[in-house]
Amino acid sequence: MVLASSLKVVLGSLAFAIFWVLAVFPAVPFLPIGRTAGSLLGAMLMVVFRVLTPDQAYAAINLPILGLLFGTMVVSVYLEKADMFKYLGNLLSWKSKGAKDLLCRICLISALLSALFTNDTSCVVLTEFVLKVARQHNLPPQPFLLALASSANIGSSATPIGNPQNLVIAVQSKISFGSFLSGIIPAMLIGVVVNALILLCMYWRLLSIQKDETDADVDVVAKEDVDSHRFSPAMMSHITSLNSQEWNSRLETINVQVSSNLSGNMGHVETIRNRLGSSENEIHRVPSDTIDSARNSNASKELEKSVSSPKREEIIPSKTVRSMDRLRDALSVESSEQKEDLTIRWKMMLWKSCVYLITIGMLIALLMGLNMSWTTITAALALVVLDFKDARPCLEKVSYSLLIFFCGMFISVDGFNKTGIPSTLWDFMAPYAQIDHASGIAVLAIVILVMSNLASNVPTVLLLGGQVAASAAAISAADEKKAWLILAWVSTVAGNLSLLGSAANLIVCEQARKTPRLGYTLSFWSHLKFGVPSTLIVTAIGLVLIR
Repeated sequence: MVLASSLKVVLGSLAFAIFWVLAVFPAVPFLPIGRTAGSLLGAMLMVVFRVLTPDQAYAAINLPILGLLFGTMVVSVYLEKADMFKYLGNLLSWKSKGAKDLLCRICLISALLSALFTNDTSCVVLTEFVLKVARQHNLPPQPFLLALASSANIGSSATPIGNPQNLVIAVQSKISFGSFLSGIIPAMLIGVVVNALILLCMYWRLLSIQKDETDADVDVVAKEDVDSHRFSPAMMSHITSLNSQEWNSRLETINVQVSSNLSGNMGHVETIRNRLGSSENEIHRVPSDTIDSARNSNASKELEKSVSSPKREEIIPSKTVRSMDRLRDALSVESSEQKEDLTIRWKMMLWKSCVYLITIGMLIALLMGLNMSWTTITAALALVVLDFKDARPCLEKVSYSLLIFFCGMFISVDGFNKTGIPSTLWDFMAPYAQIDHASGIAVLAIVILVMSNLASNVPTVLLLGGQVAASAAAISAADEKKAWLILAWVSTVAGNLSLLGSAANLIVCEQARKTPRLGYTLSFWSHLKFGVPSTLIVTAIGLVLIR
């Protein structure tokens, strides 16, 4: 493609530059409007500068990608409501055998979770929990936070729903879910293992030091605080309906009330026993001659009955009878409440099981090659209907700002492509980046790596995807698929290079810093010291394994 007119090139480049600056640095002093507004501003300028017509701008928005992203987020909301993320998080501390074992678990669980529910969700869900577990065992947080962020990025490369750039690649390339998974999962598994080994080597001595548990500078976290941690996916931080922990707290409150009622009513029982004893003493104080004469005749027996009857009536006064009735009523009420709560708990367990089954069904449908966008939307709506409640509280937790950001980004990137600059640059690099030989793969990987850290990974995929695939398709269909998978792998793993390379890294950094009582600052240089060797080694290994 040749360059457009000079005016269109200048204005299109200016609009894209504004979008890029605000996407990479959303809080710049001269225009601190954020990423979402920045993407809309770039899209609007593309239309105002007549780089794109309004119809071309609307056509640039990729609805299948937005549908897939929306469906995935809704499913994540209901999985969080069903406590799935809590159960996964508890695996981190279950029968842990030390700091090194904990680090390996974080790498594995983070990679698995991000492959199924995006890397950003994995980091939002697990960051605070990782901090709590580290402080509970008096361990330094830094290696565990690095393990969480880096493994989330690597793990998300395995599936089309693992991260936004994979969504774009899956839709544009039309590679099926199963084919995508089988092509990258060997590289992902080996990459997670190698990444964990790099962390262990770099922090071996630090992880081997046993800190003093009585150190005053360490804010030790109780086990109960870790177990009661609430997990929330990104932009999905509140659940209005009762969860399993709230059911347990309600049952504990009921048990306390039952015990207090029983202890209070036991006093009435003791009063009854005392009065029975005093009544029996009164009976024994009846004169003996009266009793002897009563034994000699039937009339005396009738007299004994007439004498004893009023005594028996005095044994249990009316107040005591009312107290016993109140005790009986209280016990029956508490028993019925316990039965009702037990029924609710069974219903909650049944609902959770249905949520997990629907999610598994969605994954099976994706593996079978069904349309990914409509499959995730169908699963999301099935969960909405299954909940049988007003869906507004759950739908409000969807990150609509992210969807709007994608709309603006699609328009901005398409406008920049219309200037002809990306295709011209690729025409210059294409002869050196052919994937039918090792040197070409290395050059292509370097280009993707650099652009992913400069322009972010999703714009890089949108800018390079079509050119890379077309160049590989000229060789063979198998090479075209391999080119798409290499683009997915390198653009994703490139996020580990620096703290600014991936949104998942920034999420971990910000959440760790803002966590109450456990705040920890992950610096740019500490991440870079680990990120550079990890990214280069893991990327190289993946390039050898991708087929």
